[in-house]
Amino acid sequence: MTSSIHHTLRTVFGFHQFRPPQEEVIERVCAGEDVFLVMPTGGGKSLCYQVPALHRDGVAVVVSPLISLMKDQVDALLANGVAAACFNSSLSPDEARRVARQMDAGELDLLYVAPERLMQPDFLERLAGLKPAMFAIDEAHCISQWGHDFRPEYTQLGRLRGLFPGVPLVAMTATADPETRRDIIRQLGIDQAKVYVAGFDRPNITYNVIPKHKPLAQLGAFLNNRRDEAGIVYALSRKRVEQVAERLRDAGFAAAAYHAGLPDEERRRVQEAFRRDDLRIVVATVAFGMGIDKPNVRFVVHYDMPKSVESYYQETGRAGRDGLPSEALMLFGMGDVMTARSLIENSDNAERVRIEVQKLNAMVAYAEALTCRRRALLGYFGEQRAEDCGNCDICTDPPERFDASEQARKALSCVYRVGERFGARHVIDVLRGGKGQRIVELRHDRLSTYGIGADLSAEEWDNIIRQLIHLGYLAQDFSRFGALGLTPAARPVLKGETRVTLGLPRSAAKVEEKSRRRRGAAGEGARGALFEELRAVRKRIADEAGVPPFVVFSDATLVEMAQSKPCDERELLMVTGVGAHKLAKYGAQFLAAMAEHRRSASPGAGADL
Repeated sequence: MTSSIHHTLRTVFGFHQFRPPQEEVIERVCAGEDVFLVMPTGGGKSLCYQVPALHRDGVAVVVSPLISLMKDQVDALLANGVAAACFNSSLSPDEARRVARQMDAGELDLLYVAPERLMQPDFLERLAGLKPAMFAIDEAHCISQWGHDFRPEYTQLGRLRGLFPGVPLVAMTATADPETRRDIIRQLGIDQAKVYVAGFDRPNITYNVIPKHKPLAQLGAFLNNRRDEAGIVYALSRKRVEQVAERLRDAGFAAAAYHAGLPDEERRRVQEAFRRDDLRIVVATVAFGMGIDKPNVRFVVHYDMPKSVESYYQETGRAGRDGLPSEALMLFGMGDVMTARSLIENSDNAERVRIEVQKLNAMVAYAEALTCRRRALLGYFGEQRAEDCGNCDICTDPPERFDASEQARKALSCVYRVGERFGARHVIDVLRGGKGQRIVELRHDRLSTYGIGADLSAEEWDNIIRQLIHLGYLAQDFSRFGALGLTPAARPVLKGETRVTLGLPRSAAKVEEKSRRRRGAAGEGARGALFEELRAVRKRIADEAGVPPFVVFSDATLVEMAQSKPCDERELLMVTGVGAHKLAKYGAQFLAAMAEHRRSASPGAGADL
């Protein structure tokens, strides 16, 4: 089995080796086992069901939430010579009948459907007669109310395990904290599934957060060096989306607005233009969400702070899916917090409001972090990083540090003394000797830690506790109102065996000025003449075929071509992303472009090598 799946990886998809834990996941699914996989966007989740689909009998049914996402996946599979189709409301009656005939004739390897279509009785009856190869549930966090993008139609998917007991089920998501993971597994009834958490780190993304001050000017300064790159700007309201898009167009940027209030035809036009590289910047609400399968998004800007760390991670993860350097910028102001909170509290579901307020508080903590942003981000999902990343604004422009060992011991001790059952606000009140009724009723005014932190303000303690969370000394349990608990790393701190160094809050004006200078100096410019020539060839081929350019080849593949300059088909086949089908379909045109480039760049042609 191992040699055959490696052959499929190389010849069909054009990749030369698996990333951890793809190979093990694929082998388990091929053997008929259930799997729950958490893997970052761009990490290769799709291969974990696409490869098994080519090795198991029957059609693999892929549950996907958006029509546009299905189309991109199917286009990419067809370009690799894989028999794939989608079955959704975008099909004409003739197209729907054609796909149904392909299903019944066993001609499809993969079929993409929406959850509500899949769970219709007539569709389930048809599948039962076909014996599916497997079910792959993409964006599985949508099934959980703990997730950041809960969708009621996903809850019916829990019936699949009972309806198809012998068919392997693969649930996948890029964003799920431990509570969400447990809820997904419970709702899908896959308690025996092997769980893989591949890690949340996206090392190619640079994370930056700057205080919001004249945000349109800040956005313009960021975009000035990126006029040739594709990116997304997220804002919280439709009105702001339209205002920002209009101002960007007035400034000469190829930008358009996208939100749920626009006519369907306009939204389709914007999304299609963005997919085809005819539009560089989309200014959007979260309505422009999971349907983004475009791998060459070079930046994501949050003009307003998102409502949760999960949303932030998912949205920033739309940058750099091809693995090339990309940037995530957030403009943060306290007004954003009030706006987000008002949106959350519009709900009539009290439990939902409680969960989302807790998540908003964690998002604010991230935005105000004085520790490495990547460590803070990974820590939220339960993944500890031993060292700072060197690729975020905190690492490249660090705040002033101080020895906080004594303050850390006080905070950790207080968390322990109150029974690890309370959130940061209560712990701070106890530390500062607060006289509130709740403290008295709980007899926390009699604890040894009561009042031992009265020399610091509530804001200073809040800063310290947030950093202790980010550094992995404290953990927050959102299922218990954000209660703080000690981690194993806290013990040596409490014993005085480990010293703790934290950061002081930074001056907003100073951060903004340094960030502006750093961005101005970091403009990459063009990746080289050959890359641009190959990009033009790709665009021409894509336009003629009526598909987005990334379906032909990704930017990463073009960069590797431009660097290695293959001279023949054998060498071109060694480039990552070039499989046998694409070699036969597109190889000659790219080889011709590289040969022409070599001729024009030769010394005899007078070019500068």
